[in-house]
Amino acid sequence: MSDRLAAMRALETAEDFHARVAAATDAEGRLPVAIEAMPGWDIFPFELEGLRVKALEPLADAEPPRAGEDPADCFCQEPMPADRAARVAWRNERWLLVLLDMKLPVSFILRPVAHHDIADLPDDLAAEMGVLTVAITRAVEELPSVGRCHIGRYGDGGAHAHPFFFGRPARMLQLRGSCLLDWEENLPEVPEDVRLAHGAHVGRRLLERFGGTGPAWEA
Repeated sequence: MSDRLAAMRALETAEDFHARVAAATDAEGRLPVAIEAMPGWDIFPFELEGLRVKALEPLADAEPPRAGEDPADCFCQEPMPADRAARVAWRNERWLLVLLDMKLPVSFILRPVAHHDIADLPDDLAAEMGVLTVAITRAVEELPSVGRCHIGRYGDGGAHAHPFFFGRPARMLQLRGSCLLDWEENLPEVPEDVRLAHGAHVGRRLLERFGGTGPAWEA
């Protein structure tokens, strides 16, 4: 048996993984709360009393289809809705950065103009995305109310690449780390003028560095 074949046979299947997890559940199909892990962190936003993990669901037959799996049906093939176009903080012929209405100091989605997911980005676009990621992060972290820029890529709902950039509030230590978005849903709204000012700062920084078009709301 070749080393490659042996390595492939050692890989765990989805069924194996699910069975192993199910074996750790109780009579109701619930995993124990791992209080030594995230629930025990000082940044966890919920009290532990009464907290329990949902019952484990059966393994799905397949991953559900995402919006845009067929490039012909992707939203990128249609003109951008006016409300979304009005939130573009920066764009050029290959990328656009959209300001989000979240409850953090500033939040964005970065999108390629052409239809690509992260895993099939051509090398030139992948290289550009790396440079843009650094530039966006730097600009977000220049804002006085931001302590750190978090970067997220999920991709479970849409097949068009859309990494997120989240400005984590400065000096609010409970909001550090991976619980930031759990906190975010419970924060008060950011005033619109503040959100636009923060988004414009980042958009202008990219305009200075890469050219293109700056914040749509300042045009």
